[in-house]
Amino acid sequence: MTTSAAYPDSLGRLSTMARAELFQGPTLLESMPNLTKVCGGAQLYIKRDDCIPLAFGGNKVRQLEFYLGEAAAQKADTVLITGAVQSNFVRLAAAGARKLGMDCHIQLEERVAKSDPYYRQSGNVLLDRLLGATLHSYPDGEDEAGADRELHAIAERLTAEGRRPFIIPLAPGHKPYGALGYVVAAHELLAQIAEQGLPVSEVVVASGSGATHAGLLFGLRALGSPMTVTGVCVRRDAEQQYPRIWDRCAEIADLIEIDNPVQDGDVIVTDAYLAPGYGKNGEASLDAIMLCAQSEALLLDPTYTAKAMAGFLDSARRSKSSDALVFMHTGGLPAIFAYQNDLSDALDARAGS
Repeated sequence: MTTSAAYPDSLGRLSTMARAELFQGPTLLESMPNLTKVCGGAQLYIKRDDCIPLAFGGNKVRQLEFYLGEAAAQKADTVLITGAVQSNFVRLAAAGARKLGMDCHIQLEERVAKSDPYYRQSGNVLLDRLLGATLHSYPDGEDEAGADRELHAIAERLTAEGRRPFIIPLAPGHKPYGALGYVVAAHELLAQIAEQGLPVSEVVVASGSGATHAGLLFGLRALGSPMTVTGVCVRRDAEQQYPRIWDRCAEIADLIEIDNPVQDGDVIVTDAYLAPGYGKNGEASLDAIMLCAQSEALLLDPTYTAKAMAGFLDSARRSKSSDALVFMHTGGLPAIFAYQNDLSDALDARAGS
């Protein structure tokens, strides 16, 4: 079902954008008292987008509401998307497409050199298959333009068969429908902060494709909030990620037809937790996984939220007790099972140390 909602005038045409309702919000904003004690600084809170009830949830559900809303408006019957082997986005695109009565074609890119059968067959890959998606492969994990070209080639073949395909692109330079989901999330978050009377000074989020980070930052600034938004790099270094977020904010402004409220200095990215690279875990992210599980029963995924949480924990340790910090939990939990061997090895090493 496509729907619309009323938003403040400062968010321009957002209220008029086609949106497929995939879940009932808002997601919870919860305190983390045990982690607060461990870190010894600010009061720590978490925005639970990992608990969105669609096929294991996550941030991509919010993004897909606007992509699939546009697909429905174009009367598409098939959705095409590309991503890493353990991509959360493709899993949720398949789930969202099924909810709307559409088929889904998924292209899996070789971004992580990993032959582990758990990585190749479990986690998101298993869910893709259960959801009945048609799977394709692309051999290069660092060729966004090439991956998009191949999607267009698949779409052309489907069109020739009488289908009506809709492509969710990977590379920058397209209308950022997905980022609108986090403009909405910014509006939701500010209402919850006001309701709970929290002195939030910073929100921390994983920064990958840039849609979640840019949408959240853009929405906060458009709504008049000066809150710091720190994006923790999970795929590219800060030098590459900064212009990606900056450009995405400009694209959002064009799409909803308002002046860009994001100013120089608003875009904050850190790559201090990126090593050893995308889809790989260093000690800081493994420590974050173990600490959160064993202090708050909070589960993190090894690719995105573990790195972001490592950054959040360092911010928390540096913060003042009078502050409040928010971690945006973007989900990705099926990937835990794809990384079973890595996590088991890490647990064994810690048990033996």
